[in-house]
Amino acid sequence: MAYLNLDKTKLVNLEYSLYREMIRTNRAGSYSSSTIIGCNTRKYHGMLVCPIDHFNGGRFVLLSSLDVSLIQHQQVFNLGIRKYQGNHYDPKGHKYITDLEMETIPKRVYRVGGMILSTELLLVETEEQLLFKVTLEEAHSPTKIRFKPFLAFRSIHELTRQNMVANTRYEEVVQGVRVKMYEGFPYLNMQLSKKAEFVAAPDWFRGVEYIKEQHRGYPYQEDLFVPGFFEMDIEKGESIIFSAATAEVKPNGLKAKFTREISKRIPRDTLLNNLLNASQQFIQNRNEEVKLVAGYHWYNERLRDTFVALPGLMAYQNDKDIFIQILDQAVAEVRRIYVAGYSQGLKPDFKDIDVPLWMFFTIQEVERMFPEINICQKYGKAMIEVIQYFMRLQKDGVVHLDDSGLIYAKQTGKPLTWMDAMVDGYPVTWRPGLAVEVNALWYNALCYYAKNCAKNKKDKEAKEALELSEKVKVAFEQTFWYNKGGYLFDFVDGDYSDNSIRPNQLLAVALPFSPLDLEKRKQVIDVVKKELLTPRGIRTLSPQSPKYQGELEGAQSQRDLALHQGSVFPWLAAFFVEGYLAIHKQGGLPFVKRILDGFEEEMGDHCLGSISECFNGNPPHIGKGAISMAWNVGGVLRIIKLIEKYS
Repeated sequence: MAYLNLDKTKLVNLEYSLYREMIRTNRAGSYSSSTIIGCNTRKYHGMLVCPIDHFNGGRFVLLSSLDVSLIQHQQVFNLGIRKYQGNHYDPKGHKYITDLEMETIPKRVYRVGGMILSTELLLVETEEQLLFKVTLEEAHSPTKIRFKPFLAFRSIHELTRQNMVANTRYEEVVQGVRVKMYEGFPYLNMQLSKKAEFVAAPDWFRGVEYIKEQHRGYPYQEDLFVPGFFEMDIEKGESIIFSAATAEVKPNGLKAKFTREISKRIPRDTLLNNLLNASQQFIQNRNEEVKLVAGYHWYNERLRDTFVALPGLMAYQNDKDIFIQILDQAVAEVRRIYVAGYSQGLKPDFKDIDVPLWMFFTIQEVERMFPEINICQKYGKAMIEVIQYFMRLQKDGVVHLDDSGLIYAKQTGKPLTWMDAMVDGYPVTWRPGLAVEVNALWYNALCYYAKNCAKNKKDKEAKEALELSEKVKVAFEQTFWYNKGGYLFDFVDGDYSDNSIRPNQLLAVALPFSPLDLEKRKQVIDVVKKELLTPRGIRTLSPQSPKYQGELEGAQSQRDLALHQGSVFPWLAAFFVEGYLAIHKQGGLPFVKRILDGFEEEMGDHCLGSISECFNGNPPHIGKGAISMAWNVGGVLRIIKLIEKYS
C-alpha cells in the first residue's frame, strides 16, 4: 500500500481534490505546483514557475498549465481542467483519472475508453526546466496525442489579461517552439523528445478563475495565452517527454535526463522521507547564493524562520555543508541588521527583537549535532556582539534592559515579536513591555555565552554574563510566574500582567537553559497540554479566552484577526515535546508518538508530503495559509529526532 494513501474513488470529487495540493521545487529556485488533479486554484499555481534575475529574482509563472488530449477516430478527449465563471469547469479531464501515485514523483493515470495514459512530472534539479512524461499504457486503435500549453508570463502575485503589448509570436527551435511574451523575460522553450507538428492557433482563454484567491478576497480571474498545440502519433507502450525550459535543450537527451533526475529522488514512503523531501524543497541555490525559503508559495527567506527551522532540517542530512552555509549567512545578516553601526547613543528601532536571540538556539543545536565544529571560533564574535549590543542599549530606547536585566520593548502601534499580524495599521496581538519568550531566549543566550566564554578562558566576559544571567533568572520568575494559574504570564508591562494562556511560555521550559525549576516547568507543560495541544501542533491562544478565534476564514483582514488568536502552529509542538520529554523521559514516549500520528495523517491532506503554515484551532484543524512551511517541517523532524534520543 502507498504511504500517501489517497481515496482514489474521490479523485473525481472536486471538493476532495481541489483542497489537496502538491508542490515540487528544485535547487535553482523554480517550482511546479497545482492541485492533485492539475486544476489550478491559486494564482501561485503553475507548471513552471521560475525566478527571473531581470526582475530582482522574483518568481514568475511562465507555463501555467498543459492540456494533454488523446485522439482516436477523430474524437478528441482533453484531459485538462480549468474553472470559469459560474462554477463551470472546462475541460473536465479529471473524470478520466483512475489513479494517482506520489511515492517518487507525481504520476496520474487516465482511462478513456480502451486507452490508458500515464503522466509523470519532475523539475530538473539545477535548471529552470520542467520534464513532463506521458506513456500510452494501453490502446486498441491508432492514437494521436496533443499538447496545448497555457502561458501566463507574470509575477506569482499578479494576474494577467489579454493585452496588445504581449508578443504572441513564436519562433521555431529543434523539435519545438519558443515564446517570449514580454521584454525582460527569458524565452520559454517548449520541446518534445519526438518530432511533432506544431499547429499555430494563437488565442487567449479568457476568464480563468482561481477559487482559493476568490475565497481569500483577492482578484481571481485572468486570461491565459495559447500559441497553438503540438500533435503527433503515439504507439502503445511509447513514452514522450515534453520539456519547458528557459534555455533551449537537445531533445534527443530528454529521456536519459528524465531517468537521471528521477534516480535522485527520495521515495516518499515514510513520514521521515516525506519530510526530508520537503526540507530539500526550501533550499534555493542560485547565482552562488544559498537561501532558505521560509515557505511556499509566497514567502522568501525570513531570519526567524531560518533559525527555528534549521536544527530540524539539517538533523538527518548527510551533507551538512549547505545548511551551515545558510546559517553562516543568517548570522551575517544578524550582524548587519542588528549590530553594524551600533554606537552608545543609538536608539534601536528594529522590529523583530527576538531574532538575534534565536541565533543562539540554532548555534546550540548545531554544536550538539556536529561537535567537530569549533563553535567559538566560528560564531563566537557574533555571539559577543549580540550580547553586548543588548547590554548597552539605552534606557530611553524602544528596546532596552530594565533594572532587573530583562529585555523591555515597546513601540505604540508596532508589534515587536513573532505575533506580528496587523489590521488597519494596528497590531492584532500587541505584546508591549516584557515578553515571556523574548526573555527566555535572552536568559538562554546569556548562559550559553557565559559557558563559551569560560571554555575559551575569557574570565572577565564569562563572569559578567554569568552575573547578569543569575540576575535575569531571579527577575524572570518574579516577573512572569502566575501563582494563581500555575503558568507564565505572556507579557508584563508596568502594573499589567497578561494571563492569556499562550504557547510563548514553552521556550522557558524547552530551551537548553531554563530559568524555571523542574516543578514549575512541569506545571507549564501541563497547562499547555490541557489548553493548547492539538493533533496538528500548538494553539496560539486557549479556547477559554474571550479573544479566541478557532477558524481562519474570509478576507485578509479577517484571517489576520484570527491568526494568533487560536490558530495552530506545528513548529511550536517541537518545543512542547522537548519540554515534555525532559520531564517524563522515556515514560513520555507513548504520548509523544501519538502527537506524531497527527502529522502522519497530514501527509495526505492539504499539501501532500509537507506541512501547511497553520491550522484552524477548532477540530478538524484544517490546514490554512501557505501550503508548505520550513519551520513546521523542521519542527516535526525535531520531534522525530527527540523520540529517537529518548528511545
